[in-house]
Amino acid sequence: MIAAAWSSSDGVLLAVVAVLLVVSGFLAAAETSLVRVSKSRARVLSEEGRRGARALASLVTSPERFLNPVLLLVLVCQLTSATLVGVVAGHLFGPAGVIVATVSEIVVIFVLFEAIPKNFAVAHPDKAALVSAPLVAGLLRVAPVRWLATGLQGLAGGVLRLLGAPPGPARVTESEVLALADVAHEDAAIASDERAFIHSVIEFGDTIVREVMVPRPDFVDVEATATVAAALEVAVESGRSRLPVLGAGVDDVVGIVHLRQLAALVVAGRGAEPVGAHASEVHFVPETQRVATLLTEMRRTRGHLVIVVDEYGGTAGLVTLEDVLEELVGEITDESDPHQQVVARATGDGLTLSGRLNIDDANVDYDLDLPKDGWDTVGGLVLDLAGGVPEVGEEFVVPGYRLTVLRIDGRRVEDVLVEPNEAS
Repeated sequence: MIAAAWSSSDGVLLAVVAVLLVVSGFLAAAETSLVRVSKSRARVLSEEGRRGARALASLVTSPERFLNPVLLLVLVCQLTSATLVGVVAGHLFGPAGVIVATVSEIVVIFVLFEAIPKNFAVAHPDKAALVSAPLVAGLLRVAPVRWLATGLQGLAGGVLRLLGAPPGPARVTESEVLALADVAHEDAAIASDERAFIHSVIEFGDTIVREVMVPRPDFVDVEATATVAAALEVAVESGRSRLPVLGAGVDDVVGIVHLRQLAALVVAGRGAEPVGAHASEVHFVPETQRVATLLTEMRRTRGHLVIVVDEYGGTAGLVTLEDVLEELVGEITDESDPHQQVVARATGDGLTLSGRLNIDDANVDYDLDLPKDGWDTVGGLVLDLAGGVPEVGEEFVVPGYRLTVLRIDGRRVEDVLVEPNEAS
């Protein structure tokens, strides 16, 4: 039953309601889209010259500047419109107007001017953000809104500090970058090798020299008293372009000689001279140095080979520029590199891994979860489990896996069979 006739004031109020609802819907879409667009995405849109991208890049740099005022304005618009709808409905329908107003507010305000705009912004964040960013930026330049934004930002910041929240915007972590690369790969935005390269670059900063070096028993050297011709023969047979030159023992590396240098000396008829007299300066680095720092030093000194020393000053191994670059781009091989089978299919679900394989690489490349605690290689893990040099055929159990020693060379574990072991 109609409580009163329609009046011109009712029409004015409903017109105001319509305007408020349109504004609230626009602001709701703006809030959702601006929050969803990241700084990197805004920068890409700006570099593409998209209209509204400059305002968008400025806003997403400090989301707290626009978020609180926009949310407050949405709330004000919706509460005011709901109140005016209640007034008009009460005037037209009397007590029943409360029910009419409530239903209208739920259907119209929530569905049409809250859910739909926000869902559109979720589905098309770039388009919605580019359209809304200039208008929101202009709104924030209005003095009352600017004052309101400053006050709300200070109030929110004070409350967050009382709750123990860290000041300032959240920082992007390495884990988030890696996860973003994984998601981009799943969405076919980047290729598998691009994803792997991103992972390598991120992990590069945490890698230390010990993890990439050629250990002392594996590198090829010559004694300082050897002749140039003999050193050239060693370099050619081993396929090495540079050789460490030893003085009084394995821990006394006195220099480095280059294959081209040795060949030039032999051609000049000086092959009988001692190679130590022609060794160039050698650089030493600790085994705990970061590989990223080492790369910078090698570029500065134009060095291609450094000797790694342990905490006692003994020779732990050597690192070449190729070893460092392989941490970024993967294995680099040429015709002089000996072919070495790192992993092969075994019976069942097992893998035969080289004992020299880095555990981190094994876990990443072959989707394993081998433990790492004080050792770098698969062979080091087995030696620790054995408490000494194991015998061929010995088995060891770690969480999720059974490790079987397949081949031993002296005191070194060369091949290990890794099999799943659910019982562990």
